[in-house]
Parts: sequence; C-alpha cells; structure tokens
Amino acid sequence: MIEIDGSYGEGGGQILRTAVAMSILTGEDVKIRNIRANRPNPGLRAQHLTALKALQMISDAKAEGLHIGSSWVNFSPGKIKGGSYKLDIGTAGSITLVFQSILLASLQTEKELTFKVRGGTDVKWSPSWDYFTEVFIPLLSKFGFEVEGKLLRRGFYPKGGGEVEVIVHPTGRLKSFQVLEQEYRSIEGRIAVSKLPNHVGERTKQAILRKAISYDVRIDIERADDALSEGVVATLWSKSGETVVGSTMLGEKGLPSEKLGSMCIDELIKEVESKVSLDVHAADQLLPYMAFVASHYGEKSTFLVRELSNHARTNMWLIEKFLPVKFITEGKGNVLRVEVVKSS
Repeated sequence: MIEIDGSYGEGGGQILRTAVAMSILTGEDVKIRNIRANRPNPGLRAQHLTALKALQMISDAKAEGLHIGSSWVNFSPGKIKGGSYKLDIGTAGSITLVFQSILLASLQTEKELTFKVRGGTDVKWSPSWDYFTEVFIPLLSKFGFEVEGKLLRRGFYPKGGGEVEVIVHPTGRLKSFQVLEQEYRSIEGRIAVSKLPNHVGERTKQAILRKAISYDVRIDIERADDALSEGVVATLWSKSGETVVGSTMLGEKGLPSEKLGSMCIDELIKEVESKVSLDVHAADQLLPYMAFVASHYGEKSTFLVRELSNHARTNMWLIEKFLPVKFITEGKGNVLRVEVVKSS
C-alpha cells in the first residue's frame, strides 16, 4: 500500500483527489492521512466525499474513512467499468474539482461513462465551468482522451444547484504533449450573470475590451437566471494552432465589475504575452496525464509555463510515488521549460 501524507506541500484536497485517481489508474492500494491538515476546516468536505464515492462506484473499490471530516482514507481499487451515474454534492462544492478526479481515473476506460452531477459550477478556488469546457477538455483531446461536457444549469455559492452532464469516451493509445513557444492573436470569453443587473456583465466586458485592444476579441454575456443563487463569473481563453490558455475570475461582494474584468484579462495577457504552451493552472492539472504517457509508452512531454504553482510542485511529488517518471525543469527566458520523462 502506498502511503501519502496529505499535509505535504500545499496540503489541500488536490492531494486526495489525485492520489485516489492514481490509485485506480495504477491498480495500487493507497492510504492518505492528514487529509487537508493545513486547512481551516481539515478533513473531507462534501465535494471530496462525492468524488471519492464516485471513484469507488466506477471501479468497484473497497474504501474506508469515507465520511465528512475524516482525516484519513484507505482505498483499494478495482477495474474501471462503464455506465451512467448520478452524483449530488449536496452543497455548492465544485463540480469541476470532482471531475479532476473522475477523468484522470477514467483515462483507460474501455466503456463509455456518463455522469450527471449537481453542485457548484462556478465557485471559489476552482476552475469555472467554462474553463473546464473551453480550456481543459480541449487540452485533454491533445492526448487522445475524448470528453464531452454539457451545462444544464449554473450553480453559484451558497445554494449551488448547478447541473452538468459529462460523457467520457473509451480511449485507445494516448499521445504525448509536446508544444513549446506559441503565438496568440485572438481572445474569446464568456461572462455568466445570475440574478444581477445587466450592467454587471456589460461593465465587466468593457473592462476586458479596454485592456485587449491589440487582440481580436469576442466575448459573450450569458444570462443564467435559472441558477439558485446570484453570481457572476468571467472566463477568457486564447487559442493558438496547437494549444489553448485561459483565465477565470469569480465575482464577489465588494469587487466592482470593472475590477473583475480587469483582473481576468490581466491574468490571460500574462499567459499570452509569455508565449507559453500551457497556463499555470492547466500545467498543474495535466501533469498526471503526461506522466502516464511517459511511463506507459516511453514518450516524453514538453511544455512551457510561466511558473510552477505550489499545486504543480505538490503534484510532481505525488505522481512520482505512483509512476516511474521524473520532471525536468529549466529556465528559458522568462518562462520554464518542463519535460516529463520515464525514469530509468
């Protein structure tokens, strides 16, 4: 059994989500202790429990410690099976973070998987739904991993109630990701507004346009008034011929619409002007996929990123406990070049 200290590095829920997904992917039993020990409310929360129960269902796993507040989990996986599943986080917990676990665990599925999930689609400290569908899923397709995502209803804090459907298609041989310096000339985006005046979306959009005058920009404003709670979220992305980078920003009380738009475009322009192949958040999320390809097929992945987040460094530490890989980083101007290779 592989033992993982959940308080290592950034010490959040990502260690738990990735460790259990890697357990299924490799067939290795895992024990995670000190779960989210560095957080104000340590232990399992609703969204973590939903992810774990989903992973248990789709792999016929044996698991212990699955309850709210638990500081440890033992997980013994079976084999991924197909089928349709309904999940309800029960709060505004992040749907997209739940899928970070599910998709990685399903990487070698031989049968189609369909999930209908209820919870928060656009909430703090997690990728927005539009980042998930416009940035993350397209990047997964670069590996040959095909996933479809459909939004049924937005869900903001505090009531949640968002609903989505995600279909995971069976995969064959996967490909490595080898993309270096890129040129970005256009920016796309979506601002979703629920139960707030129209000017909130318009002011957010105008703030973005004022800072993106040197780019071809197309931004949609979506009214999401069927959501249970009020909210606003801005997501931007830019495509090159080989990849896509993105940024997202969630509105909150006391944050002017102009500031929301300005912060979101500032973040994207940092990525675009650096000519990187992955934004800071995508790099973190895709490391396990690159590692799997390297370990199974001996094919290295190479990418450029502005910086490695604490999440990414923690992920590297964790992945090396499951797979025979190593991560090589070197400075390349104002960015980092990262290689993911099979270790000898």
